Amino acid sequence: MYLHDLGIVCALGAGKSEVLQAWLDVGRPWSEPAPWRSGGIRAFCVSAELPVVPQRLNQYACRNNRLLMAAVTQIESAVQEAIRRYGTERIGVVLATSTSGIAEGEEAHRGLLAKGLMLDDYHYKQQELGGAAEFLSRYLEVRGPAFTVSTTCSSSANALASARRMLRLGICDAVIVGGADSLCRTTLEGFSALGAVSHDACNPFSKNRDGTLIGEGAAVFLMSRDPSAIALLGVGASADAHHISAPRPDGACAYAAMQAALNGAGLSPESVDYINLHGTATVQNDAMESRAVYQLFGNRVGCSSSKASTGHCLGAAGAIEAGLCWLLLSELNTESLLPMHLWDGESDRTLPGLNFVTLENRRLKRIQYCLSNSFSFGGNNVSLLIGRR
Repeated sequence: MYLHDLGIVCALGAGKSEVLQAWLDVGRPWSEPAPWRSGGIRAFCVSAELPVVPQRLNQYACRNNRLLMAAVTQIESAVQEAIRRYGTERIGVVLATSTSGIAEGEEAHRGLLAKGLMLDDYHYKQQELGGAAEFLSRYLEVRGPAFTVSTTCSSSANALASARRMLRLGICDAVIVGGADSLCRTTLEGFSALGAVSHDACNPFSKNRDGTLIGEGAAVFLMSRDPSAIALLGVGASADAHHISAPRPDGACAYAAMQAALNGAGLSPESVDYINLHGTATVQNDAMESRAVYQLFGNRVGCSSSKASTGHCLGAAGAIEAGLCWLLLSELNTESLLPMHLWDGESDRTLPGLNFVTLENRRLKRIQYCLSNSFSFGGNNVSLLIGRR
């Protein structure tokens, strides 16, 4: 299925050109301080100005939906063209989130504890997980199927898989698909309690890695069957159910997801030009993923983790990272550059050596196929193969 346009906002910036330029900027240090803190926990915050939710949809007014609006307004002309072509009832909405408007719920709860009353502007739809798709469908006034996927870190990769399935089944003619997650204390302190948050910086695959940094953002695509320059060519999904939060150590199910994505696209491992690694900088996840990637690809394919630049955007991570791959494949990447792997450069010699992108190997003649990995709690693994047609 074809990915016609992309709207994206994250810690790197807002809009396709700004995000791509910041991601490819070799002058940014890997240890750049995160610009947001809560209770001493560092995180990556979106600094772009966000639109305001219209009054008619005020019950959905939360930062999460404002992030969604910031992304979808970037593709609104493409959405309106799809509406003119297919009609509102043939446009679906498939979104993903893991936080929704929990931050607004936290604020309302503080008000309740302090004053005995909920805030006047609080509504449960602000934080309901299904509210993201409901809000966007009402905001854009489309009437096709609308639902929200929430499978933690693989949520929006799963949303892309679901949108592709809907188009294949003929349920819709076009789908607005992606994800959004906003920062909240519940998530930050939950990940901190798991020992999964770094005290310093996101340092993926380093021997010194000690956890991830949480981020926020949103990315949305317009997907349809109509030919376009960039397509979602293959989807692979697996579930290892090894542990509620830890991955299966040998990476066998992550390997299966990547292999299934290649099979779906009809490609060999040698065809892939770049892998956007899940790369959370947690000890177990990086170990598992490096084993799975090395077993399937060896150390030939250039790879990097974007989480050192965006933070781990959880429910939005799959869509944002697929969006970053889309940008690499797009005409905006005029020099066919790959993004450098940002870390301290100290290899973990207990792990297979991957081909991390450096200044020396970042330029290709042409980037044609990218793989994006999203591996989440409970062993819910999704790999997306995105390429030029």
